[in-house]
Parts: sequence; C-alpha cells; structure tokens
Amino acid sequence: MEPMTQAGATAEDDLLASEYLTFTLGSEEYAIDILKVQEIRGYEVPTLIANAPPFIKGVINLRGIIVPIVDLRIKFNLGKVEYTPFTVVIILNIAGRVIGAVVDSVSDVLSLTAAQIRPAPDFSGTFDTKYILGLASVEQRMLIVTDIERLMTSADMALIDAAAD
Repeated sequence: MEPMTQAGATAEDDLLASEYLTFTLGSEEYAIDILKVQEIRGYEVPTLIANAPPFIKGVINLRGIIVPIVDLRIKFNLGKVEYTPFTVVIILNIAGRVIGAVVDSVSDVLSLTAAQIRPAPDFSGTFDTKYILGLASVEQRMLIVTDIERLMTSADMALIDAAAD
C-alpha cells in the first residue's frame, strides 16, 4: 500500500501533473484548471445589462451563445481597471454554462503536480480563500491556484441558477 500524503492522496497522485492556465490580475498571478477553459479572446466591449452587479460587464454573442462577461479585477477590488491591448477574456465552460472572465493578461500553460500546490494560509482580504486551492511556486513566480468553478458558481456571482441543481 502506498504511503498517504496530505489530503489523503497517495504519493503516486502527487506526481500526476495537471495543466493550468496562468493569468495576471493586477500584480498577482493566478492559475486555473485548463480543462475549464474553452478559448481565449481579445477584449471587446460587451452589451450592458441593466441592474447587473458592477463586476458583470455585460454579455457578448459568441457564435450564437449569449455569454456573460465577468471582470475579475472589479470582483476582487483590484483598484483602477484599465482595458489595454493585453486585456483578454478567458471563455470558461463551467457547470454547463459558458462564462467569460476578463483578466489583465494570460501568461502561459504550466503543469503542476499536487505536491507543488501548497495549502493557502487563512488571511483576511478581498479574495475569499474558499476559492483558493493553494499556492504554487514555479521558478521565481508565486501562483494563486484558483478553483474557478467554485468561484463562478458561487451565489454572489449570480451566474448559475440555483434551480439548475
């Protein structure tokens, strides 16, 4: 029997790598499961929706699918939001819905093993730690590994109908 490591995973599980897309929000670098990413697009001004929360910029028509666009910089109160040529929309496929997430820029795709992702410390801040899977250090970079599905399906995002469960 294999020795057990943190969170009940076996040593073999720690060696299995998963692919993560990395992106920046302000001065921080985040990583999300690449399997949740459908595509990456340049930022285009979405159609505004009346009475939507400020972090929901509106919707775009993506090949016949109406896609809500969430600006994660506004959601996480990351100061002044500027739209530059590097600003991109990560199109996510989450819980059967297509959702766009605006980020400052996309960096690259990395393979991370479970052993490389360390538990995040509990700290108060604008980013709720319940959406953080952990922290990974790659070369000189610290990545915040984010549970993008849990974030996007959370009640405060109001993107997924509770009745859909």
